[in-house]
Amino acid sequence: MRSDDALLLDMLIAARKIMRFVAGMSEAAFVADDMAQSAVIRELQVIGEAARLTSVETRDTYSQIDWVAMIGMRNRLVHGYFSIRLDVVWLTVQEDIPPLRSILETIILPEDEFDDSD
Repeated sequence: MRSDDALLLDMLIAARKIMRFVAGMSEAAFVADDMAQSAVIRELQVIGEAARLTSVETRDTYSQIDWVAMIGMRNRLVHGYFSIRLDVVWLTVQEDIPPLRSILETIILPEDEFDDSD
């Protein structure tokens, strides 16, 4: 079983990948690019699964993270794969992933080691 620290790191790595996958991409370009969609959706699933496995104590400690929404998104993507709304995925990537990434970076990386080169 993975530790909470490892799960939080998994979430951060997935968030960084998502931002790389859509860098410079418009919503129309995303909708037209099934490879980008698959990559982003997979990393959203990773974030949701890691969130689901994170202990209640860690969730309570970092209550500024919307754990329920991340787990719910994962469930929709995994169990409702046949009806994924790309507009919702895009909105999540644009509005929710950047702040999540920032929060996770402050949790995981000490300020003096912070490197936003990814």
